[in-house]
Amino acid sequence: MDKIRVIIADDHELVRDGLRRILEAVEDIDCVGVAENGLKATKLAQELLPDVALVDVAMPEMDGIEATKKIKHVSPNTAVLVVSAYDYEHFVLACLEAGADGYVLKADMPAGSLINAIRMVHEGVSVYGREPSKLMRKLASAKGKKVIGPSELGSRELEVLGLAAKGMSNKQIATELGISDQTVGTHFANMFRKMKVQSRMEAVLSAIEKGWIVVGKP
Repeated sequence: MDKIRVIIADDHELVRDGLRRILEAVEDIDCVGVAENGLKATKLAQELLPDVALVDVAMPEMDGIEATKKIKHVSPNTAVLVVSAYDYEHFVLACLEAGADGYVLKADMPAGSLINAIRMVHEGVSVYGREPSKLMRKLASAKGKKVIGPSELGSRELEVLGLAAKGMSNKQIATELGISDQTVGTHFANMFRKMKVQSRMEAVLSAIEKGWIVVGKP
């Protein structure tokens, strides 16, 4: 069984050690590195190409928001899960705009929930400590980014995008549409190129902004 390779970035030693101990006790997860700031986390991500990066928001030298951007740049396949002590909406939105795949609160995150969140972002499912549709609508309305029209996307690509907006992972989308995981990944790659975006989240947000997708629609 391939383990989920995770790095941890937090400026508090007790938190880093606590998170590492939690992960080391889980059979399908391997903690491959720790960092005390965003700059070192970015270097670790570039060197190790982990599956998931757990990133704090408030860190010295480089904060978690900037670190998320850098990690996504040097290791595009790494899912970034922000684990923060701050329940401020502007932090949540800034992290999502930076490319984070999830944002959860330390206070609301018992060990079992954290493990599940890691598994979910690894599978391509976005995870939030807040009600997601409200956040997505707000972020989409604030972006003001000009994107292509839906006619530029194929019907299958629009189907994939719609299912992604419902929180489905690549595997779940593949099962729903009767196609392979690899084909789903190819559809996303094509959509990213056409829409000039770099992540599932950005593609979904752009689609919501333009009215292609209605959040909460069956």
